[in-house]
Amino acid sequence: MKLKRLLLSIGLTVYGLGANAQGWNGDLGNGKYKNPILHVDYSDPDVCVGKEGYYMTASSFNSSPGLPILHSNDLVNWELIGYALQNQFPVEHFRTVRHGDGVWAPSIRYHNGEYYIYWGDPDFGIYMVKTKDPAGTWEEPVLVKEAKGIIDTCPFWDEDGKAYLSYAFAGSRANVKTVLMLSELAPDGTRLIGNPAMVFDGHNGHTTVEGSKMYKLKGYYWVMAPAGGVKPGWQLAMRSKNVWGPYESKIVLNQGDTKMNGPHQGGYVETPNGDGWFIHFQDRWAYGRVLNLQPVTWKEDWPIMGKDSNKDGIGEPVMEWTKPNVGKNYPATPLVTSDEFNGHQFGLQWQWQANQNPGEHWGWSSANLGFMRLNCIPSNEEVKSMWMMPNLLLQKFPGANFTATAKLSFENNPDAEESSTGLIVFGEDYAYIAIEQDKDGKLKLVQRLMKDSRTSKDLETEIRAMPIGQKNVYFRAKVEMVQNIEPFDAKVTFYYSTDGKTFKAFGSSFKPSAGRWVGAKIGLFATGTKSISDSSYADYDWFRVEEDK
Repeated sequence: MKLKRLLLSIGLTVYGLGANAQGWNGDLGNGKYKNPILHVDYSDPDVCVGKEGYYMTASSFNSSPGLPILHSNDLVNWELIGYALQNQFPVEHFRTVRHGDGVWAPSIRYHNGEYYIYWGDPDFGIYMVKTKDPAGTWEEPVLVKEAKGIIDTCPFWDEDGKAYLSYAFAGSRANVKTVLMLSELAPDGTRLIGNPAMVFDGHNGHTTVEGSKMYKLKGYYWVMAPAGGVKPGWQLAMRSKNVWGPYESKIVLNQGDTKMNGPHQGGYVETPNGDGWFIHFQDRWAYGRVLNLQPVTWKEDWPIMGKDSNKDGIGEPVMEWTKPNVGKNYPATPLVTSDEFNGHQFGLQWQWQANQNPGEHWGWSSANLGFMRLNCIPSNEEVKSMWMMPNLLLQKFPGANFTATAKLSFENNPDAEESSTGLIVFGEDYAYIAIEQDKDGKLKLVQRLMKDSRTSKDLETEIRAMPIGQKNVYFRAKVEMVQNIEPFDAKVTFYYSTDGKTFKAFGSSFKPSAGRWVGAKIGLFATGTKSISDSSYADYDWFRVEEDK
């Protein structure tokens, strides 16, 4: 590991994959960009103009830390700079894995020198966090309103000092949906005041309208909202001269004659020269909800998002376009996905499946020792598969086609009985490659597969197992998109190596699937079956991702 740090310090690569190799890049380098700008599952994005550039957040559901904060200078190249939630609230509730719960469709706004994020937790109500420095520490969340079934909240401050909050309903909790509500909000943003009112009813052709965002543009109050469902949906714009309506509505973005299914739900911003831009998602099944950027033009005071190619008055998504004119050119900066584990903090790309209890020592970065340690902590007896295992350390798929490789050393304790660690591709269907110690203290490589993990009562299926005579091993997962159109099928093949040079395929390829409202993820795990004073552990030297063309 000392050699690794020396080589990296002089700019050399180690064991084949470059230390700085990264995933998807939406910047074409010629003044244009391609969609998606981020082939990453940042679901339900919202964006605002800040003091310095643009800031974006997205749904994080149950993962910890939550509420990712991304920054960009040009709306194409984004950097993950932190999280607004270090723990998902309520903290004790989310120490148990709660797939699909938690942070739904947040909104971010810059107001009076502070950044605000609002979100609806479908089980607890409306939360708000704020800060003066989006890359720094955010204040503790405020429960703006305790409620069941309220989701997709967005604040709006008017010129007269009054504030408002729009929201929708989750039918699974509220028993109603497909309407948009508006409530007055205290000017300090901490509580709702007065009576809420319905401002839009989508039952006549716009089912599952939700995810509203509020603006004031061109003399109108605007509510922009998606409808039609996650995979096939479209984008609506509604305008009124009065904040309470009535609002007239129009579809401003849909699939049209393009191959991009369901372009909708996101945030609108304007560059300093007045050009409009809309960032939205497209659901790509196992890859999750990837992000796209559309130019916005105005016709008769209605926005056209994308390009009206078929002349029906509705925008259609573009696949390539000129980068936004922000007064300066910025270099391509793909999101960081690789990790050399040389720092004293976890890389920002990593999230746990649940809030970590301070007494549960799942793993640590190791300051300047050059590795990350994961401990083989036994799971709760009720945890029968990885689906409910809180100490999975995961990150989002970083692109359509990529290879991820990890180098590790498994330090097994024979007294710990069965212990294992490895590389996992995780969703409702998941598979992993691992090095394990069996009850007799012998080491083996295994590949296991689990189908329908959210609902199945079956156990994992062992695909292949073989003895291995060493503790140092390299694991690799190759993710390939096999169909670049819905349903965007992919396959994953696992490999192993004992020297970091020759990799052999292991087990069978499998088809990854999405999780609960999220795309598939890739990451690392360590687990055991027996509580002892000194558990087995794995030291991960590095984790490297390379985009495959």
